[in-house]
Amino acid sequence: MSSEFPAAGGSFRIAGHVVDILRRQILPAEVVVQDGRIVAREPRAASEVPSVYLLPGFVDAHVHVESSLLPPPEFARLAVIHGTVATVSDPHEIANVLGIEGVRYMRRTASEVPFLFWFGAPSCVPATRFETAGAELSVEEIRTLFDEGVPYLSEMMNYPGVLAEDPEVMAKLRLAQTYGRPIDGHAPGLRGEEARRYAAYGITTDHECFTLEEALEKVAAGMWILIREGSAARNFEALHPLLRLHPERCMLCTDDLHPDALVAGHINVLVRRAVAAGYDLFDVLRAACLHPVQHYGLPLGMLRPGDSADFIVVEDLQDFSVLATYVRGHCVAREGESLLPHREVELVNRFVRRLVRTEELRVPACPGRVRVIEAYDGQLITGELLWEVPTRDGELVPDPTHDVLKLVVVNRYAEAPPAVAFIRGFGLRRGAIASSVAHDSHNVIAVGASDEELCRALNAVMENRGGLAVAEGNSVQVLPLGIAGLMSPEEGYTVARRYMELDAAAKRLGSPLRAPFMTLSFMALLVIPILKLSDRGLFDGRAFRFVSLCAAQEEAGGGVQSTAVSSR
Repeated sequence: MSSEFPAAGGSFRIAGHVVDILRRQILPAEVVVQDGRIVAREPRAASEVPSVYLLPGFVDAHVHVESSLLPPPEFARLAVIHGTVATVSDPHEIANVLGIEGVRYMRRTASEVPFLFWFGAPSCVPATRFETAGAELSVEEIRTLFDEGVPYLSEMMNYPGVLAEDPEVMAKLRLAQTYGRPIDGHAPGLRGEEARRYAAYGITTDHECFTLEEALEKVAAGMWILIREGSAARNFEALHPLLRLHPERCMLCTDDLHPDALVAGHINVLVRRAVAAGYDLFDVLRAACLHPVQHYGLPLGMLRPGDSADFIVVEDLQDFSVLATYVRGHCVAREGESLLPHREVELVNRFVRRLVRTEELRVPACPGRVRVIEAYDGQLITGELLWEVPTRDGELVPDPTHDVLKLVVVNRYAEAPPAVAFIRGFGLRRGAIASSVAHDSHNVIAVGASDEELCRALNAVMENRGGLAVAEGNSVQVLPLGIAGLMSPEEGYTVARRYMELDAAAKRLGSPLRAPFMTLSFMALLVIPILKLSDRGLFDGRAFRFVSLCAAQEEAGGGVQSTAVSSR
């Protein structure tokens, strides 16, 4: 079978049943490719072509490449195996670390491979003024990126700023409109009149809907809904009825995908699930292949004469097993193997290395109940609990028996005391896990059952200037992330294997979460409510302000205090 799929560019012919998603037809034909473009599509009898299907390549309509822990060339190397030919990518992870140079780094390394990375200009760097990031992206720097060819404004996460008509937020939205750039949204839970006002500022998409009712209201407001299924947020089950109710307003995305998941599959998995659920084949393929191309103006072909030769060959239209992937006429994957080579990339970073001491993590006891973050499996939102946290020697201490653990965030950009809070949902009975991937400012975050193990995990990340770590007693495992503390320069399968080893270690410590590290990485994301922890303190994402760890202090009029703890 391999010989039927030429690997080189130039001129070649390939036959099969062509899936024309524009005309909603499947036609036996022979496709003629020359110099990266389709020059003809010649009709054939069904008996004259192989029993395979040619269809446009899949597009991930919203993904942060950095969350795969891989730089763009290695991400592409794995994604093409599953029939993905393009991503609409927001580089705000690395932008929060390195600013405009981080965006340029992603665009530069992405240009080295035959794969379309459609990078946007991050709109919220830093995501809020309540955390410490490594950089800022000003309105003028966004203008510079637009002038350099960046084609859209990435997700506007500061929806309170939009609704309050914050001057800087308004300036960014006006700038994108002046340049004719699409504007991506991010407004979890926004409903009714507020959702309509948000969309009225020209914001055209949302990938954060977690109920069908919310999605339908945003469709009514004129927005596209991106049905998301990633390693942390999994909304497909809640939202897939949109493929029947409003197929014309749907796209598919992963948002954040860890390397083990990318090895297993990509948008092809969502397509398979949607077709298996009984949705119209062409509606599903339009969401996966066509709508991102139309909305963002991606320079991808649709298997028509004159189009760029970007397409995939699949065995059938149920499992969508990918036999070959073509980008600009080059076969980049064939029968489960990538034909793209591993590439060495430049290491860039911004990291102040410092060791954390156990005394820095102590939290003085307070009267009454304590605000505790409640983490949910498969969701980015959290809950707020009021809990009787146990005390010992005048300190609040973790209670692993009842799944009450310490959560710590340490500033990676400057010397500062850690912020400490308590959290339920991670289920660790012992040990600790830590990560320098902590959306969106990417300080170092850890959750654990004891201060000693928390320090070991945190310091393993610190010593490597970024990484993921698991500590159990005196033993520590670590996956270094030498590119901005977010990505590894190693080969993708190696990173996936090492990540899976850490994931398994976290689960041996007791975590019931499907992706403990991915869930941990969102516990500092202040723009998604309810309760999160920044490097400066405990934060209420509904009121958009810091709150006291001890609920009784605010109830008694004691005001808001930071949970950052100093050893002095």
